[in-house]
Amino acid sequence: MSTNPDWPQGHDRLVLSETDSTMAEALRRLPDLKAPTWILALRQTAGRGRRGRAWVDPSGNFAATLIQRLDEPPQQLALRSFVAALALHEALIGLTGLEAGFALKWPNDVLLNGGKLSGILLESPGQGVLSLGIGVNLRASPPTDPAAAFPPVNLRTETGLTVQPEALLDHLAPAFATWDQRLRTYGFEPIRTAFLQCVTRLGQTLIARTMTEEVQGTFETIDATGALVLRTAQGPRAIPAADIFFP
Repeated sequence: MSTNPDWPQGHDRLVLSETDSTMAEALRRLPDLKAPTWILALRQTAGRGRRGRAWVDPSGNFAATLIQRLDEPPQQLALRSFVAALALHEALIGLTGLEAGFALKWPNDVLLNGGKLSGILLESPGQGVLSLGIGVNLRASPPTDPAAAFPPVNLRTETGLTVQPEALLDHLAPAFATWDQRLRTYGFEPIRTAFLQCVTRLGQTLIARTMTEEVQGTFETIDATGALVLRTAQGPRAIPAADIFFP
């Protein structure tokens, strides 16, 4: 358990020197967990991103998973993606004292100075279980992917600041608990509103690539389900999941 007085009540914390993947570690430990638990690895050797992509994680970067049991339908669980992005955005601003450089990218990436600083991955490994993995480039950036919409960046190079993974977790966990309680109490609308205030490229043209098609249009809003809404030549299109690019 953290000694941080702001640590959310009823949440456990586990810090490991090394593991293959915090998502895999969380799943292995799930049968013995009694409460929502943050698992932080100071080194991660086999991290995963969306759609099975590798997540490169040099030493000194942030790699953590929150695993918890939630009796909610899948569409409600999926909204934790926005909760996590807002919490991470808030935690990074709180730690650095900077605000102008940070932005959100639908559905859950945090950007810094126009580059990708973090990734967030949601999985439901069993009924009523949600694993939320978060990776942040605190000290080093992975190799650039020519196919990515945003180049990778890291916090130290962009800001000159060195943030320890444990310090970020101390800020992130209470921020997540606060945003999560807002979702439980008031529904998705305040989360959606806050996300739109921080999201990049709102009102601009973008390309959404799904597993089956490519849709180009103006980023109009995010709807009540969290879907991206594009204004296209054929009318509005709500897209629940896609990779985002720019023409």
